[in-house]
Amino acid sequence: MAKQRESQWVKAVAASIVRPVLRLITRPVWRGTEHIPAEGGVIIAANHLSTIDPLTVAHYLYIGARRWPTFTMKDSILKVPVVSAVARSTGQIPVKRGGADAVKALKEAELALTRDGSSVVFYPEGTCTRDPDLWPMTAKTGVARLALTTGVPVVPVAHWGEHRILPYRKKGMSLFPPKRVEFLAGPAVDLSRFEGRPLTASLLAEATEAIMADITALQADIRGESPPAIPYDMKRARIAAAEAERRAEHTDEDDNGRSGAQA
Repeated sequence: MAKQRESQWVKAVAASIVRPVLRLITRPVWRGTEHIPAEGGVIIAANHLSTIDPLTVAHYLYIGARRWPTFTMKDSILKVPVVSAVARSTGQIPVKRGGADAVKALKEAELALTRDGSSVVFYPEGTCTRDPDLWPMTAKTGVARLALTTGVPVVPVAHWGEHRILPYRKKGMSLFPPKRVEFLAGPAVDLSRFEGRPLTASLLAEATEAIMADITALQADIRGESPPAIPYDMKRARIAAAEAERRAEHTDEDDNGRSGAQA
């Protein structure tokens, strides 16, 4: 029998506070909730646009799909006393990046899926997208590993609109007029070709690409646009920026050298 992870009264209080606020600042459009199982463990893999979108994702799952959302969240958030109490009472999973703590969080997520039959929300990208046009980026392989080790389905969910309320790393919120926020879930990602095979780095990378491809296709449907052929890669972007900076420094040195010679 599934273990109850959450306090029912805390859930009710949290929902009664969050729902009216979201009704004031958003105009939600929800599609695809029929793809989210009514019960049993399921991984919800979503793109990440804004620091406010955990609230809109939770709204979509709780009201649209009738599933209580369990998030993996940064442990720094849980250092805020009231937030910590609410998060722990509603079954949320703290994550401290790196080492044994990250492994512990992954194990807790596995138990939530397999023992407790929870719907666990993951942002495979690990952070808000840095793509200039806000398309999903390349992602980490943890979701693929968890899916292949537990056998639970991965339902891709795309959303669009929260960036108009609170753009990432920008000051100020735009609360009014209410913003259109669209959600679309798709069928579970087909990972059958990866099952029963050794979980090598290349296999996990390929499975992760399959998950992100489904999320990106759903967002393209919402936006009515074509995504980039190659997803934005933060690591490659940092390397390219560093190389450009080095080239600029060398150019300045050469210019200074020529100026000195002419003098």
